[in-house]
Amino acid sequence: MRGHSLAALIGTATLALVLSAGASAFAAAPIDVKPVPDAKQVPTQSIIAPPGASEDGDADGPPPSGPAPDSPASAAPSADEPTPVVEYDFSKLPPAVQKLRNDILAAAKTGDIEKLKPIIESGPHPPNLGADEGDTKDPIAYLKSLSGDPDGREILAILSEVLEAGYVHADVGTPNEVYLWPYFARYPLDKLSPAQMVELFRLLTASDFDEMKNYGAYLFYRVSITPDGKWAEFQAGD
Repeated sequence: MRGHSLAALIGTATLALVLSAGASAFAAAPIDVKPVPDAKQVPTQSIIAPPGASEDGDADGPPPSGPAPDSPASAAPSADEPTPVVEYDFSKLPPAVQKLRNDILAAAKTGDIEKLKPIIESGPHPPNLGADEGDTKDPIAYLKSLSGDPDGREILAILSEVLEAGYVHADVGTPNEVYLWPYFARYPLDKLSPAQMVELFRLLTASDFDEMKNYGAYLFYRVSITPDGKWAEFQAGD
């Protein structure tokens, strides 16, 4: 169950970076300008550029540090952001958030994925499950397609484990404000304590974690609930 579909997630993100890098290289290719025939020759002087300078006078060094605008790691906490406060006390959640979390957990632990259907349909908008346009419009059928078993019980187990992890109150005071599980989705991976690493390995394998460190962000499943108790998402990725 741990590490479910992680290689595919990282592979998709890596492909996007490769395509982006390829496009940039093509755009920056030099143009071969040929001299005009019979043009009057003008004496020229060779100027030796200082080491490390490119033809246009810019330094020929490594690209500026930091993620590109479409970098998959852009969702990870930056070094300037304070470490988020991790909560384990579910009684601190707003009543509507507590209720929805309890309802989802109770449904997941029945082992019957159909129990999630009335919860998914109860809000004005269904939660974001990470489906693409070509995927089935039936949320239960889509969740089953993510599971390693035909009945969707693996995905129910993942959903349960995620909601039983510590959480953070994210994007407070913005339209995107949510309560987010697990907190690893917003916590710097390089700042996890030994005890927090044990918590992480309840969801992932050590090899999964190594891949995430290379990627720069937590990529496994997460759940978010709005402050007024609406199920916002259950999906993997950054």
